[in-house]
Amino acid sequence: MEGMPVLGLAWVLCMITAQAYAQYYSQSVPYESLPEKTTNLHFFFHDTLGGKNPSAVLVARPNVTEGPSVAPFGSIFALDDPLTAGPELTSGVIGNAQGLYVSSSQDIPSLVAYFDFGFTTGEFNGSSICVFSRNPITNTERELAVVGGRGKFRLARGFAQLKTYFLNASNGDAIVEYNVTVIHY
Repeated sequence: MEGMPVLGLAWVLCMITAQAYAQYYSQSVPYESLPEKTTNLHFFFHDTLGGKNPSAVLVARPNVTEGPSVAPFGSIFALDDPLTAGPELTSGVIGNAQGLYVSSSQDIPSLVAYFDFGFTTGEFNGSSICVFSRNPITNTERELAVVGGRGKFRLARGFAQLKTYFLNASNGDAIVEYNVTVIHY
């Protein structure tokens, strides 16, 4: 029992020292000192809802929605779509888009898209960009916001210009051309 005060004192000193060295940050670097880059990307997004091996699947549909639409208001889809260098799947897969989209309009077909475009080949292998934006799918040309990224696209921002290349209105299959301008560090 005589060693208890010494042990207690040692424990208190250990705790004080641990707090002094437990920092959750490191040296800050001025934001302006990082070299800003602009990268232009071009690829095709293949969204397949039909067939035996769809790349996008319906995960929720409200029971109050009626009608023949492939994606009635309130429907939620999960996707793992291939990205290719050209409009054909045989042109070479360069990555995939994973995420969700929600049918978000009662009048004009429109989606809110939450996608991560992960690149698996070339200079940007292992990097990705993220988009989160409204996508009025009946417009032939439209724009999504790039809101982030990882790997070589850390701190990304920018925009993606979309153009429908192919659409099967009966089952919802689509091929969309993407021209993306990414500003990153």
